[in-house]
Amino acid sequence: MQDTFAIKGVKDGLLITLNPVEEWNRMTASLAAHLDEQSRFFAGARIIVDVGERPVPKAELASLKALLDRRGLVLWAVLSESVTTIDATIALDLRTDAGTAVPRPVDEQLDSFDSEESGVEGVMIRRTLRSGRTVHSTGHVVIYGDVNPGAEVTAVGDIVVWGRLRGNAHAGVQGDETAVICALDMIPTQLRIADYIVTSPAEKRSKLGPEVALVRDNQIIVETWK
Repeated sequence: MQDTFAIKGVKDGLLITLNPVEEWNRMTASLAAHLDEQSRFFAGARIIVDVGERPVPKAELASLKALLDRRGLVLWAVLSESVTTIDATIALDLRTDAGTAVPRPVDEQLDSFDSEESGVEGVMIRRTLRSGRTVHSTGHVVIYGDVNPGAEVTAVGDIVVWGRLRGNAHAGVQGDETAVICALDMIPTQLRIADYIVTSPAEKRSKLGPEVALVRDNQIIVETWK
């Protein structure tokens, strides 16, 4: 274990155990530096943080969440024995354990709501992916930013880029030919859906707005995203 934290893989993602007595700013700065050094390994991971008995107020927990968000990591759950930390966790709408969702207040409970839709978990990245960055998800991937040339996004499900897609994107990596790739500006280096692959044409195409790539008639086509 490092002086300030320990990281290990668990079933639901990555478990980060923070030293309960270390000075908070020093510890989070050390954690940020380590995540930056191993950014390709940690990209897109779901994070569980264990703070033990340490009381972590809402402001400090929010700063930790923001630190992880900036690196494309999702703070999913906080494990704690402190009432202060648990209250802060609930206030930020996070889980208080790795298996059970935080209960909603009575007036927000949805017990009477019968969902007609099923969903698939995924990863949201709230930043631009620079060259050399790689993101992978066993569900869907949503990029709130650009995907620059040299960056790569792969997903078992769909890929949605709320920005310019200029790098590589591979959706349906386990063979799902119904997967799609969407972008506000579709100028990729390479697109793959399941086992189909296409490279961006050399000539500049006229843009009609947001576009979606999908498999039709045994080939990848790109059409207006309506």
